[in-house]
Amino acid sequence: MTANSLSGKSLRLARLSRHGDGRYLLVPLDHSVSDGPITTAGGFEKLVHEVVSGGADGIVVHKGRARAIAPELFTGCGLVVHLSASTAHAPDVDAKVLVGDVEDALRLGADAVSVHVNIGADTEAAQLADLGAVAAACDRWGMPLLAMIYPRGPRVTDPHAPELLSHVVNIAADLGVDIVKTVFASPVERMVEVVENSPLPLIVAGGAGTAGLAEFASAAMAAGCHGLAVGRRVFGSPDPRATVMQLAELIHGPGTSLVTPTSSRMAGVL
Repeated sequence: MTANSLSGKSLRLARLSRHGDGRYLLVPLDHSVSDGPITTAGGFEKLVHEVVSGGADGIVVHKGRARAIAPELFTGCGLVVHLSASTAHAPDVDAKVLVGDVEDALRLGADAVSVHVNIGADTEAAQLADLGAVAAACDRWGMPLLAMIYPRGPRVTDPHAPELLSHVVNIAADLGVDIVKTVFASPVERMVEVVENSPLPLIVAGGAGTAGLAEFASAAMAAGCHGLAVGRRVFGSPDPRATVMQLAELIHGPGTSLVTPTSSRMAGVL
């Protein structure tokens, strides 16, 4: 990197790929807004500690939750502040709205922000407008933008169709996104086409599929994906730290889990 290419965005992107290989292991922990608690109130910071010590490149949380996490934990892990929300109780669960902004994330010291867009939803137009507005703010402030963009809605018959996934990742690129997250293609061997058609680094959602997690991660990396975002299969596992360590080695290579972070607030739970 030359001096002229240095920017706030480039620095934050470099921090978000902790091993400098342009690959990412993100662990979304924002599900408490959409679905309810993912752990006890007292256990959330311990969960973050396990995820960080396992070798995650970044965690994804909403702004309020980020304020409650010990700052020391982010010395070895990136912070992505999620700006979109909806709940499982809404009339339209696919309708995402903005509940934060880039300035909120900057005040928290975030390395990136993320926005969720459902292509094919009844509110697709509003969600695209929100993504464009956030992208403009990210450019002003030098903040990387991750788009979680999925084919999802009443007019989507096959959300894993490679042609449709190729379309949605290009929407993200055209609207000013830096990293795009979407679902895995079906059949799996056609994920290569989606990666080849994506102008952006593409990470794939881990979800709660039927394939084994290691098998899923290996297939994603073999297809050329730049990483994974795995939430439920991490915080729902009996040993989140071991699960993250396994994923980190599949994405970054053997021996790449990070040193356990120190935090005085964690002393009573380790």
